[in-house]
Amino acid sequence: MSSPLDPAVLDAALDGVHRAGMPGLFAEVRDGDLVWRGAAGVADVATGRPVTADMRHRVGSITKTFTAAAVLQQAESGRIGLDTPIGRYLPKLVPGERGDTITVRMLLNHTSGLAEYLPYAYPSLKAFPALADTGPQSFDDHRCTRFDPIDLIGMGVTAPAVGTPGGTPGVYSNTNYLLLVQLLEHVTGTTAEQCITRNVIERAGLQDTELPTGPHVREPHSRLYEAWFGMIDPPRDYSTYDMSWVGPSASLISTVADLNRFYGMLFAGGIVSQSSLAQMRRTVPVISQEGQTIDYGLGLHPMEGRPGEGTFWGHGGTVWGGGALAMIRADGKRQMAVAVNMQRWNSLDSTGRPQPHPIDEALATLYRVAMYG
Repeated sequence: MSSPLDPAVLDAALDGVHRAGMPGLFAEVRDGDLVWRGAAGVADVATGRPVTADMRHRVGSITKTFTAAAVLQQAESGRIGLDTPIGRYLPKLVPGERGDTITVRMLLNHTSGLAEYLPYAYPSLKAFPALADTGPQSFDDHRCTRFDPIDLIGMGVTAPAVGTPGGTPGVYSNTNYLLLVQLLEHVTGTTAEQCITRNVIERAGLQDTELPTGPHVREPHSRLYEAWFGMIDPPRDYSTYDMSWVGPSASLISTVADLNRFYGMLFAGGIVSQSSLAQMRRTVPVISQEGQTIDYGLGLHPMEGRPGEGTFWGHGGTVWGGGALAMIRADGKRQMAVAVNMQRWNSLDSTGRPQPHPIDEALATLYRVAMYG
């Protein structure tokens, strides 16, 4: 199994990602009672201010595990049926036949067939996933935009379907999780932010994790640099941003320590029951936003490791300029959480495909060292 933590090896792997071109990154790895934290690079390329391992960070779709856990809690209490059609709860948002056939489970594991709303909310992304035909102009246009989640859901529901309800492979779509946010509000009579904060964040004892109410991240935090496949050169800071474009499906702010604590509590049965956790780990094939087919459960996905070394579970996430990955071995004894302050660093070739970058290999090395020593 994994080796005990070797600080020198972990420090070297972290520094390797920085030397490969990442402005700054920080991480925490846990092996039983052993804990290592490290940071490399800068939080601000203009001033040279260094990153530190305790920084607060936008962690993107890692939020989906928190949202899914909140839904599973309501399922345990009988307020939500995982195999109940969403139209029974939200008939105005998903009307007609699709509302009668798309279940809560299909939203959770991205097999609803509902399209991603993002290219409709951000006009310069309308050609997605044809990356070469997209542009970053909308990022600045919407820096201060306060989106209405009902409008965003409407964009995804009225867009051409990307599959049949329950069909596989599913297609990853933020529309699914914005609908789950509305479902939580419908059955709890409170906001999803309050529900997730009270029942997930506070239950896990997380001190530096929150769903934002404004465009700023409280200190300490890094600036977040978006390159959009070389179309923003030099990469631009998007750390101050109105996150209503994803809401409680991908807007969480956390730390690497809090992320490891959360996934540790989740797999120990401290957030949802073990039977609910088993449901979360039932996977189906899903096409990710990067166009790769992955196994996806209910707000969790596995990362297969070396043969005989055990499967890791967790989630990754990106926002404009920032990214994170948090994974835990199935037995709960080894964990890693990594945060980076630049996104979409790969340039595109003549066919519009992202090209390999030294950062990719360096991150793979860091993940391997973090998971297995």
